[in-house]
Amino acid sequence: MGIILVTGPARSGKSEWAETLAIQSSKPVIYVATAQLEPNDSEWLVRIEQHRLRRPKDWVTLEVPQQLVKTIVTSPKSCLLIDSLGTWVANQLEEDEHNWEETVQNFLLNLEQVADRDVILVAEETGWGIVPAYPIGRTFRDRLGNLVRRLGVFANPVYLVTGGHILNLSALGFPLPQTNPIDN
Repeated sequence: MGIILVTGPARSGKSEWAETLAIQSSKPVIYVATAQLEPNDSEWLVRIEQHRLRRPKDWVTLEVPQQLVKTIVTSPKSCLLIDSLGTWVANQLEEDEHNWEETVQNFLLNLEQVADRDVILVAEETGWGIVPAYPIGRTFRDRLGNLVRRLGVFANPVYLVTGGHILNLSALGFPLPQTNPIDN
């Protein structure tokens, strides 16, 4: 399988498709949840519980809100399902641009180093709507969009889940040439 990217808008079925791919790997699955529990947010707790109930009982679940690189490089050879990159980005919005770029570079470099493992990454598409009204929202949208684009260059396949359909973008198209991420 290798490195797989599953992307799409909110509530599109990205996680379900990623879970299906993990099951199809026939390997032990380590589910990496990037969400942080918010005990006072009952709606968030319900969402997390829905994800938990869908997963097979034999999957190992790790809660990793920030240390993805450490988790990726230290996990045993298995199928690693990371859900989601949007939440991981949100957990690190307080990093300045320089530190964030170092975090991304380290993440991408280490991810490429474990290409012999099965890694399924789930990422939200946030740039399809209006420009966020607040600077933090624009920072989130830009950081996540840039990260997904950079992952899409070496992930194969890249899936888009939207409108109740799964599209294999790797089979339908080709990645854009690398450009300066600041320009995008």
